[in-house]
Order: sequence, then structure tokens, then C-alpha cells
Amino acid sequence: MNPNPFAWSFRAQFLTGALACIALLAYALFEQFQMHIEPCPKCIFQRVAFIAMGIFFIVGGLHAPRASGRRIYAILVAIAAAVGAVVAVRHLIVQFTPHDPLMEGCGPGLNYLLDAFPIAEAIKKAFMASGDCGEISWTFLGLTMPGWTLICFVLLGGGALWAGFRRRADALPARRS
Repeated sequence: MNPNPFAWSFRAQFLTGALACIALLAYALFEQFQMHIEPCPKCIFQRVAFIAMGIFFIVGGLHAPRASGRRIYAILVAIAAAVGAVVAVRHLIVQFTPHDPLMEGCGPGLNYLLDAFPIAEAIKKAFMASGDCGEISWTFLGLTMPGWTLICFVLLGGGALWAGFRRRADALPARRS
């Protein structure tokens, strides 16, 4: 196999994207259950975005469709990545404006919200800041967890678009000498 991931087949690129999503979700679970860093509702929504991306990556990689299908899978992954990126940016805003009364924290946990309110109201309340999302309990190289998830959303979404929209050697007409 070519060591350059930009030259890999669509299937290899998408299955690698799926593995990346699985690894990110596994790390989030490790942080939650081994390091005892409880996720806030915004963290949960970011996980949901990675789950959606992982599903689209796996299905696209296993299906290995022709050009139009590759584009559809790439767009689906990119949409999930964009939603996750928006949540990550909102989370970063909450973390870095902790003195603004309208932006503090995240509110009660997602399980409580889903038990206490209809789903539409629970989702609305989860996005309203009023709990512990403003707390920074983890950093790596100076970036908080939502900062790293934002980078991952951008890279994985961009990689999916690259894989889905790039011209492939097998799709090009044969050259005449």
C-alpha cells in the first residue's frame, strides 16, 4: 500500500476515517470512566457528531461506491463534521468567556434533560449555557478538549471531502502517447 494517505483508495481513506472516529470516541470514554472527567451536554453532542461521522465513514468504506456515491458519503460526513464543529466552537466560547452571565457553563446533564423534557426542549436546553462547560479540566499543548475536537472535525470532514471529490486514476480517460 502506498504510504501517502492522499493516494489511497476511497475505501482505505474512509475506513481510516472510521478508525479515527472510533479512536476519538474510545479516548473520550477513557477520559470519562478512567480519569473521571464527566462530559457536559456539549461534549455529548460532539460525541454524537463523531458517531454519525464514524457511521458514514464505515458505510461508505464498506460500500465503496462509484463517483456520485462517494460524493454523497463525503457530504454526509462533512455535514456531521460541520455540526460537531459548530458545537465545539460554541463550547470554546463558553470556556473562554466564563465571566459573562449568559455564557456560563452548560446546565444539567443530558440524561436529566431527556428525562425531564420533551426531546426538542431537551436539545434546546442543552445548547443553552448554564452549567459546567466553562470549566477547563483537560488541556494538551495549550488546547482544551473542544479545541482538539474542532481540529479533528475540520481534518476528518476535509479528508472525507478530499476522498469523495478527488479525481481518481481509474476514472480518468486513458492517455494517448
